[in-house]
Amino acid sequence: MSFKNEKLEEFKEYIKFRKVAIIGLGVSNLPLLDDLYDKKARVTVFDERNIENIPKQIMDKITAYGFAFSFGKNCLEKLKGFDMIFRSPSCLPTKPELQQEENRGAIVTTEIEMLMKMCPCKMIGITGSDGKTTTTSLVASILQKAGYRVFLGGNIGIPLFTKLSEITPEDIVVLELSSFQLMGMEISPDIAVITNITPNHLNIHKDYEEYIEAKKNIFKFQNEDGILILNHDNEITKNCAKQANGKVIFFSRKEKLDNGFMVDGRVIKECEDRIRKHIFNGEDAILRGNHNLENIATAIATTKTLVTLEEAVEAIKEFKPVEHRIELVREMDQVKWYNDSASSSPTRTLSGLNAFDEDIILIAGGYDKNLDYEPLAKPIVEKVKGLLLIGQTSGKIFDVVKQELEDQKKDLPIYMCESLAQTVTLAKKLAKSGNVVLFSPASASFDMFQDFADRGNQFKKLVKEL
Repeated sequence: MSFKNEKLEEFKEYIKFRKVAIIGLGVSNLPLLDDLYDKKARVTVFDERNIENIPKQIMDKITAYGFAFSFGKNCLEKLKGFDMIFRSPSCLPTKPELQQEENRGAIVTTEIEMLMKMCPCKMIGITGSDGKTTTTSLVASILQKAGYRVFLGGNIGIPLFTKLSEITPEDIVVLELSSFQLMGMEISPDIAVITNITPNHLNIHKDYEEYIEAKKNIFKFQNEDGILILNHDNEITKNCAKQANGKVIFFSRKEKLDNGFMVDGRVIKECEDRIRKHIFNGEDAILRGNHNLENIATAIATTKTLVTLEEAVEAIKEFKPVEHRIELVREMDQVKWYNDSASSSPTRTLSGLNAFDEDIILIAGGYDKNLDYEPLAKPIVEKVKGLLLIGQTSGKIFDVVKQELEDQKKDLPIYMCESLAQTVTLAKKLAKSGNVVLFSPASASFDMFQDFADRGNQFKKLVKEL
């Protein structure tokens, strides 16, 4: 007998002829246009872009479906009288217009929250300031290798809300969840993971505390059967254990744990009552860097109750770096070029620098998220032989590195560049045999590119054309 999702059927009946707002026409919300039209909802679309900046194919669909719309900077002035509001992740629930509608009685939600509320199978959710995409992809690969049908979504993959009719109780949903997606969330996955928490997105969040509290929603609504995987080395995530409702499993790269999973040099060990068993040798992984050993340990901990250790290890050995994350682009004249465009914060770039023993030519800089670049200064002075800077944060990075050079009485060639193309051309001149050219911006991409993927793809294109 085929499975019927009763919660989904109830939603279909509820949403019919209701007034529904879609705020933001980004990746997560675009599939809602077709889905809510099929469900006969009365839709109004909101977007801060002006109508001439909305892609024609999207505008054609809105018109064909007869949806109302409100575009432009003040579009939310017309957000009044709705039964349900689907906000985009970047439209935070603290916006006054959303709060007014919620106080009036509207349901304010997101595509991802509705997916989670109606999901019929086990859910795994992974968040963190760094490492969440690689860890999420690793978890999905391990489960697929073990024979599960996996639906990968959230911040990566595809929007899964419109795939609910295909998901059965035997499947597993694996979600990468950002602070924007978790903010205001009132449901948590069965297995929740926080890789770490460090300052990020402070140009959007009110403060660091708001960012931290958003991350905590990934486990706050678990019951006693929930599993929470936490980083023992990060003080904030370590303390989350005190608020957990279910079982906590720690992982660590710095501590010898009594229980949990630890990285000891290049070896990953499972710890039970102070007995530490060797389970994986990092030399067998394609992934580079100690931070990726941490990601592997996290993925093993996450899948422990679902697969055998042998299945997990087999999948990890075959796993290749996720695109734009320390991704080898090419080797030319004994110089290796790496695309690490997804590193949009100083802590991520620090992990990238630590992944190499070779001398590094570093290309960095981009959109400013109001982050502190001082922690990068010393590692750059110690590991980098040439620094090429672009974008809004180039001055910030230059200042902290210059100060560190003065403190250490050292020299480092630093170049302020106008374009990515200029950095690539210059890097080719600077790099010597045995060097690594690392494109790891330590900043967001929105000053010069559509997103980090666009930035990484442009870098790869330039390098391949050398």
